[in-house]
Amino acid sequence: MANTITMSNGMNLLSFDFLKILLRGTGQVMFQNSAWTGLLFIIGIFWGAYAEGLGVVAWGALVGVIVSTITGYLIGFPARDGEQGLWGFNGVLVGCAFPTFLGNTIWMWLALILCAALTTWVRTGFNNVMAPWRVNSFTFPFVFTTWMFLLAARAMNGMPPTHMAVPALPEVFSSVENIRFGSLIVYWLKGVAQVFLIDSWVTGLLFLIGLALCSRWAALWAAIGSALALFVALIFKASGFEIAHGLYGFSAVLTAIALATVFYKPNRRSALWAILGILVTLFIQAGMNVLLEPVGLATLTGPFCIATWLFLLPHIQLDEQEKPDHSNWYPENKKHLRDQQPLIKMPAEQTADTSLAIVPGAEVKDETPGRKSDDSSENRRKESPKR
Repeated sequence: MANTITMSNGMNLLSFDFLKILLRGTGQVMFQNSAWTGLLFIIGIFWGAYAEGLGVVAWGALVGVIVSTITGYLIGFPARDGEQGLWGFNGVLVGCAFPTFLGNTIWMWLALILCAALTTWVRTGFNNVMAPWRVNSFTFPFVFTTWMFLLAARAMNGMPPTHMAVPALPEVFSSVENIRFGSLIVYWLKGVAQVFLIDSWVTGLLFLIGLALCSRWAALWAAIGSALALFVALIFKASGFEIAHGLYGFSAVLTAIALATVFYKPNRRSALWAILGILVTLFIQAGMNVLLEPVGLATLTGPFCIATWLFLLPHIQLDEQEKPDHSNWYPENKKHLRDQQPLIKMPAEQTADTSLAIVPGAEVKDETPGRKSDDSSENRRKESPKR
């Protein structure tokens, strides 16, 4: 008894099954229902955060995913969503964002806990609103709630906006100067890492490896998304600082994975659609940077959400689905995900119990199919206020 903390639905919070759910919640930021992917993401977050001297960001990520996941169980939302990590991905991003932008005070941590919990039911509410349009809220619950708390921080000394940008009108900036091959590789990998607000090329590499463990298509398109965004940002002479820190890559990474591998089956048509989506995401990113600079807010993964909605709302048929339903990425809705099998499974998933399987195509025996949200996040706390 001393080794168990059991929820009303029977879930033991100290069990290996609950740990896998937390890891899947982290993996779902990039639409991956894999505990192994989530583990690589957590390792990458800790590596990058401590390498930057911002270890508090990594611990914030853990608190965020735990709080948002437990909240789903306490409220009594469909257990299937919890098992697939769908309560956790907005919370883990909140956990990364708060210590990145705010001072490390007890009140900041209390606000983080409240905001992480809030994302769980806000996600359900946003998905209900979007249901008639057959699209998902993705990481917008994280974006919206975090924006509100960061704005509130400017009126509350208890959670000082220590690392937020100073509100200012757009000003002159310099383009990137170092375009040697080695530097470009670093910028490219940082674009992947910045999904979790981490400014580390090593973290970006770990994220790509984690993606490959669940879906080689997702890893490929994450790499393409960051690379293409970097190339176009260089061509259009965007801010050198933002390019060097991967701040034009992270939303493009999420858009690429969503359009090319998740909501459409990988093929030539979806590839072209995803490339267009990446390009549009880049311009939305630049526009939102200018829009939010006067209030000192980061874009977070807002550009990804907006761009992906713009490309999914027309419900264009790019694969065998006659009437595409983009309200979730359950395998019975997106059948091509059944073919994206992880290279390895966690021990408990070698058993016949598929309800907790990390395989994206695993069928889960449970109640109502809730709707799903992905992904995504950005700017580093000391140097990159515009995320």
